[in-house]
Amino acid sequence: MSSEVCPPEGPPTIRVIAMPADTNPAGDIFGGWLMSQMDLAAGTVAARRSRGRSSTIAVDGMKLHRPVKVGDEVSLYAAIEKVGRSSMRIRVDAWRRERHTEESHLVTEATFTFVALDGDGRPRPVDEVPA
Repeated sequence: MSSEVCPPEGPPTIRVIAMPADTNPAGDIFGGWLMSQMDLAAGTVAARRSRGRSSTIAVDGMKLHRPVKVGDEVSLYAAIEKVGRSSMRIRVDAWRRERHTEESHLVTEATFTFVALDGDGRPRPVDEVPA
């Protein structure tokens, strides 16, 4: 686990507050909720890069380092690692910050693979401008 307490430079792709409806029976935020937020961040980057529709096809190396609590601000940073003919590998790091502090902690990380899609939902080259 990273011992860093500073998230990446620049604005996050997505920032959200963890709410009570997103908790498991122990009171922590569901890992599935966090994964969906990460998928949204990666999807935002994929759509901008491919200038169109894209779809998640794989998630690799997801690691849950720390729990997220109700009220935490969760900042998701997404960046493209690699672009293939029709696919994009996007690294997503999720950081939490308690509302009353300035200290942040890496809570989750994963690599998402997206495929650019045409209007019929079939793979298309990432650099092809959709019609």
